[in-house]
Amino acid sequence: MQKLNVVPIFFAVDDGYIPFLGVTIQSIIENSSEENLYEIKILYTNILDTNKKRIMKLEKNNIKIEFVDLNYYIDSIKDKLYTRDYYSKSTYFRLFLPNLYPEYDKVLYLDSDIVLLDDPAKLYNTDIKDNLLGAIPDEIVGFTPIYREYVEKVVGMDSYKHYFNAGVLIMNLKELREFNFQEKFIYLLEKVTYSVAQDQDYLNRICKGRVKYLNVVWNKMPIARKSINVKDIKLIHYNFAHKPWHYESVLYDEYFWKYAEKSEFFDDIKKVQINYSEEEVKEDKEKGKKLLELAQLEADCVGQDRKVRSLKRINEYISNYRKSNDLIKQSEDRLAILEEISKLEKEGKFDIDPEKDPPTIPIMPGEVDYLNEKLTNKLKTTVANTLALGFFKELLRKNQLVIKEINGIENLNEIESGAIITCNHFNPLDVFAVETAFRTSNHKGKTLYKVIREGNYTNFPGFYGYLFRNSNTLPLATSTKAMIEFVNAVETLLSEKNFILIYPEQSLWWNYRKPRPLKNGAFKFASKNKVPIVPMFITMKNSDIIGNDGFPILEYYINIEKPIYPNEELSVKEAANAMKEENYNIWKNIYEAFYKKPLEYTTIKSEDKKKETV
Repeated sequence: MQKLNVVPIFFAVDDGYIPFLGVTIQSIIENSSEENLYEIKILYTNILDTNKKRIMKLEKNNIKIEFVDLNYYIDSIKDKLYTRDYYSKSTYFRLFLPNLYPEYDKVLYLDSDIVLLDDPAKLYNTDIKDNLLGAIPDEIVGFTPIYREYVEKVVGMDSYKHYFNAGVLIMNLKELREFNFQEKFIYLLEKVTYSVAQDQDYLNRICKGRVKYLNVVWNKMPIARKSINVKDIKLIHYNFAHKPWHYESVLYDEYFWKYAEKSEFFDDIKKVQINYSEEEVKEDKEKGKKLLELAQLEADCVGQDRKVRSLKRINEYISNYRKSNDLIKQSEDRLAILEEISKLEKEGKFDIDPEKDPPTIPIMPGEVDYLNEKLTNKLKTTVANTLALGFFKELLRKNQLVIKEINGIENLNEIESGAIITCNHFNPLDVFAVETAFRTSNHKGKTLYKVIREGNYTNFPGFYGYLFRNSNTLPLATSTKAMIEFVNAVETLLSEKNFILIYPEQSLWWNYRKPRPLKNGAFKFASKNKVPIVPMFITMKNSDIIGNDGFPILEYYINIEKPIYPNEELSVKEAANAMKEENYNIWKNIYEAFYKKPLEYTTIKSEDKKKETV
């Protein structure tokens, strides 16, 4: 019988991280080789027996799992191990591996907030020569000017580029023992307290100069970088607050859920995500802010004893610092909107806009030339559409709008009458995606009209306001007489076999991926005018490109489904309700198939609300 190559892999966790460890191990199983024996050892001090048994179920012929209780080992120094926020003392356990396991010359250490996309044996087999560690420079530190200053001035790195993340390590235990690493760590622990990155700072300080730096693809964090192709990534590390079990818009979260679905922890993890509260979101933001302040405070306490290398370097630092602050502020604006969306979802207020719209100035009867009958309005429309096309091409060129796929164009092609297109509304630019899909169909001589809010037509400023007023838009109206003009225009345009885009969710929820409950209007128009509804639902993935707001640019997958025709045996109202229900179910099915998870809302039911007030 052929002897298997042993790949020792160590984790250090507490009880709360067991579900996520389960996902990490599942990813190792999926990417393991039958030629290797993966010896997984889990260091801990407080894990329930029931959770140990759940993890032990993951054992295979080539996957062996052992839990190692370290209570006895760290008892004498546990009071000296500084921790903050969501960290536990288990984060220090990796530092004791050289002395704990004299039988190993080399091991892998992995955090349990990662997933493997390739065989960890490939990482383990990397030759790091006589270096103490094989590690990857920390992306978050490289991305943040304050952390760069901290690691150079406080930790003592010659360059922030050499500061590594300790969540993925090849540990040369043989060399670490000869180096007396543990004794040096205990000594330094008595003299210095690192409060920003804790054990990671100790590792960087002690092992400085004896680290083999590895490719970032083996420790890729949810930070977009143009230089990295997603297909090349070997390991994803959901570091800091970038947890897909807390937030829905984390870069590369699809890989986490891919493995989570295959584990028995999926339901537990989904509950964690659904129940993640607004208070916890605020706490995450506050912790991130305080950590930056702490790093800056510690850096400020170190005298500037390094020579300034050049004026250019100073200017670059100031420029990067300002850009970072601008990015943080923009991100905070978006986070505030996401927070408001989370609140509205819990309250079941799906038709409320979380962003402030311009004040509505009522449209007066005769004010809007809905059918574009006046020559001056026709000229304005021509100019507006030309500008919109140029603007759209520029968005594509700059990768500010990324359309990956258009699926189901044949369903649009088969329509011979006019029709109403419904689509989910999650971005001011999603109208360009719908327009693109329409332009790729065979309806070359037809026009796509867009129903918009009254205030967007009467009171939206600048370039967008010009497009709102002149680019084949149909503004709603609060005035009864003006609304009659709107309704008559819709009937005329549909009879002329044009298409009308209506967002039946009514409001725009930025980057929201779920379908929301639908309003009746679009379906009443379709039923009354005996034209079909074309359900369009746009699904999204995070790209590797970061936008000006600090969030990843989304890749759009446009899904066009078969048209829904009104049942003429029913009343207009009954047929409209039937079409609305069918449209929602179609969107729901697309959502669940694409994201591979059930559609669930965080809305608190009325009976639960009553319990909260008792």
